[in-house]
Amino acid sequence: MSENPYQTYDARILEVKDLTSREKLFTLRFLDPEVGEKFEFRPGQFVIVDIRGFGEFPISICSSPTRKGYLQLCIRKAGRMTKFIHKMKEGDIIGIRGPYGNGFPMEEMEGSNLILVAGGLGMAPLRSVLWYAIDSGKYEHIWLLYGTKAYEDILFRDEIIHLLKHGEAMNCSVKLAYEVESPSCIYLERGFSDRVCRGVVTDLFRGEEFDVEKTYALICGPPVMYKFVIRELLDRKLSPGRIYMTLERRMRCGIGKCGHCIVGTSTSIKYVCKDGPVFTYWDALSTRGLI
Repeated sequence: MSENPYQTYDARILEVKDLTSREKLFTLRFLDPEVGEKFEFRPGQFVIVDIRGFGEFPISICSSPTRKGYLQLCIRKAGRMTKFIHKMKEGDIIGIRGPYGNGFPMEEMEGSNLILVAGGLGMAPLRSVLWYAIDSGKYEHIWLLYGTKAYEDILFRDEIIHLLKHGEAMNCSVKLAYEVESPSCIYLERGFSDRVCRGVVTDLFRGEEFDVEKTYALICGPPVMYKFVIRELLDRKLSPGRIYMTLERRMRCGIGKCGHCIVGTSTSIKYVCKDGPVFTYWDALSTRGLI
């Protein structure tokens, strides 16, 4: 976007939508049409949100590059900054700088199967991959395995239910696991008994067969989830180089200046903001503390 990595562009909030009791979806458009036209990103990249006179924070882009004219961010109310932006309304102006990070290698994976494994808030960055893959039609088949705590915590619930009903026509299979039983989850499970279950996200691998030579796995979720999902994938003989994960929780300044995102040792150091936030499992094996 600019030779100046600190360049910030004004964007207007077009819509604020409640996704859950803690997450909101913000749809933005740059005030300068030329900036909006030139702004490009890859699934998995992130931006810095600048609330003038108050502060800034990093957040993954959850919309797809295939859908032009707007930018979407899923923001959880968790701290001082996010509580502030949750009070903002449609028409308010915020600053956006970026995009930063490497993103997922979507071109490299064309023609292959994609397994998207999301846990909780990890659904937000993987949504960008999901709709990019569906819209482009360049991938053999897409599986979305999504683990959530309860029905009320399902992010992009309408989209998930729509894909449960009609995803096969879009070359996409969706499976959902929930932990806390509720009437809504029981109703959903009755309608899709083969794809909705009570349990954890690794339970969704049961009954699924993948051609490991033509499959990539993309993971995002809470840190505890990675260990068990990766073990499941390795047990199925998927190469560590075909397992990608986004460590969005470690993002800070975006350009590696603050040093808060540094992990590893003297023999292998990574800046999550610059070298990531997307890494392969090979990276994790060679870099202490990456996951």
